[in-house]
This record gives sequence, structure tokens and C-alpha cells, in this order.
Amino acid sequence: MGSCFSARIKAESPLHNGANSRYGSKNGEEMGGSSSRVSSMSMPRTEGEILQSSNLKSFNFSELRTATRNFRPDSVLGEGGFGCVFKGWIDENSLTAAKPGTGLVIAVKRLNQEGFQGHQEWLAEINYLGQLHHPNLVKLIGYCLEDDHRLLVYEFMPKGSLENHLFRRNSYFQPLSWNLRMKVALGAAKGLAFLHSDEAKSHVSTRVMGTYGYAAPEYMATGHLTARSDVYSFGVVLLEMLTGKRAMDKNRPSREHSLVDWAKPYLTSKRKILHVMDSRIESQYTLDAALKAAYLALQCLSIEPKLRPNMNAVVKALEQLQDSGRDHKGAPRNSSVLNSHQHSRNAHKHQAKNANDLGNRNTISYPRPAASPLCT
Repeated sequence: MGSCFSARIKAESPLHNGANSRYGSKNGEEMGGSSSRVSSMSMPRTEGEILQSSNLKSFNFSELRTATRNFRPDSVLGEGGFGCVFKGWIDENSLTAAKPGTGLVIAVKRLNQEGFQGHQEWLAEINYLGQLHHPNLVKLIGYCLEDDHRLLVYEFMPKGSLENHLFRRNSYFQPLSWNLRMKVALGAAKGLAFLHSDEAKSHVSTRVMGTYGYAAPEYMATGHLTARSDVYSFGVVLLEMLTGKRAMDKNRPSREHSLVDWAKPYLTSKRKILHVMDSRIESQYTLDAALKAAYLALQCLSIEPKLRPNMNAVVKALEQLQDSGRDHKGAPRNSSVLNSHQHSRNAHKHQAKNANDLGNRNTISYPRPAASPLCT
């Protein structure tokens, strides 16, 4: 997505016990301890310097093949622009391959040699996560560089990604609550703010990569990455949390394919904001909280990069939002707003029914996206 979104982020949330959004990402982990920053990195560095100074385990390909049970399809945890991520097991002390169900659980990301991301992106991730340590950055355990194989070994997210919790519609699962969504957003923002700090200045790439729907307009146009590009990508994910909808979805009506384009006009209106909020959690927040979160997302999504807030400002805004939420815990929304919202929803349902009646006469089906818009 952006310059730092490719360095995997994890968020403050009780959803996860250990580590693992990149927004390419780890998107839901609990916080713990104070941040530990490295001294300012001198860049550029050679491949040999990066690998030798990373303090990471260098795995053989055969080790990771054994650890993942030969990269079996049922070991796949997810898929993104980089490639597939597999579940595996290694011995906690020796870090050698272990029997499934024993030892330390890991997530092994294997570079797709035909994908959009390649060796330089693989090396950049080692460069970042091999040196940077922060409660909201996923821990990189090691890597594999052997022949044409490029793999990265991370700590495992035992309870899955933000995507899994946010977009699943199974009746057995409760939707991710408003409070948890805001905690995840705050944790991810803290991770990005750390990566944007003076001690972690990012390199600038001229290669356009990432998942369509998340990248900033200026990045797609020029390939030039800045910290403000990351802010835009964060705004997209924050909007996903507010709406419960994916950034891109061809199954929605054509004008709603792009979440950003569809939702933007609603984000500053008291009368309209509730039309785009996730209906599954409509009783869990106040109208004031919804407007503040929506306005923050809108600022992050400014077309002009200079108008976007920096991540420190985003962190402060989300902290204030959480504080106000604690002050009004359990406070119901204004009943007139709720009734108006319900009336509007019923009208939309009636319109949808009529549209479905017509559609049944000439059904059009849209193909589902092959891969998740959130990289794993």
C-alpha cells in the first residue's frame, strides 16, 4: 500500500494474544510494554549488510517446507500481493522444523515469483522489521533466501486478521464491536506513527505496488511514496471499520464498487452518516462518535496529500475518541436520529425488494474477487 504499510502493522486489541493488518498487515494484536526503537538506520545499504545485521534466523527452504507440511493448501492462512501465507511449526529453542501442533506456531509468507512484489520488497521488509521493535509491529523471526525462493517467517496471529473479524457474515460469529474497532484503529495508528518517526525514516520507492483500493492517488499516478501515502491507506481501512464494507467489491452496485468514492459524500452529514455506518453495530456508538471517526477518515482520504493529518495527529484524535466513548459508555443515541435511521433503512429495503423483483427476471451475477483486499 504505502511506504510503511508494507512493514506489517499490528493493532491494540484483545482480539489477539501475541503478535501479528500489514495493512499488508497485522491488524489486531494486544499492546504490551514500551516501544523499543533502534538507532537511525543509514540507507541505502547493500543486501549483504541488511541480511547480516538483521539478527534474524536464516532458514533453509527445506526447513520451512517441513515446518509447513510441504506448503499444503490447508495450511494457507491468507493471500496478498506478496504471495501466500502458510501456517507452520518450529521448535521454540532451536527454531528448527517441528511436528504440527508442537513448538512455536509461525506464519510463513512465500513470495509469488509471478506476483507484483519481488526481491526488493522482500529485502525492504527484512530491513525494517529486522531492526525495528514496537508493540504494534509484528515480530519477524527469520527469512529464507535460497535459489529463487524468498520467504519471510513471522510470529503467528492466533485469532486471525482484522479482515476475518470485520467481514465475515456467519451467523455463528458476533460482529466486531465498535469499541474493538476503535482499539484496532488506534493500535494500527500507533504502529504507523512509530514507522514515520525520525528513527525509522522510510525509503522512497518508485515502483507502484499494493492492493487496488488502498493506495493514495498520487502514489498510483507517480509511484512516489511518502508518509502521507500511508495516511491515505490508513483512512481506507478506518472507513472499512466504520462501514463493515470492503474497500473494493464488484458485487456491490456499480456506484458502490469503490468504498471511498461511494462513502465520501456521507461522511460529514449528521443526516447521512448513519446510512454508511455498519448496521450490525448501530446501537454501540453515539452519533457524535460516529461523526468524529468519519471526519477523521475523511481527512486521511484528502486528495491533496498536504491536507492529510500526520499519524501522530491521527493517534491523538483516536485517543480522544476513546476517552469520550468511556465518558458516555452505554449512552444511547438520540432517539429521533435512531428512528429516522430505521425509517430510512426500511425505505431502502423496500426499494431493494422492488429492484430484486425486477432483477429476478434478468439475473446478473458478478464474479467474487479472487483474493482478499487486505494483504495478510
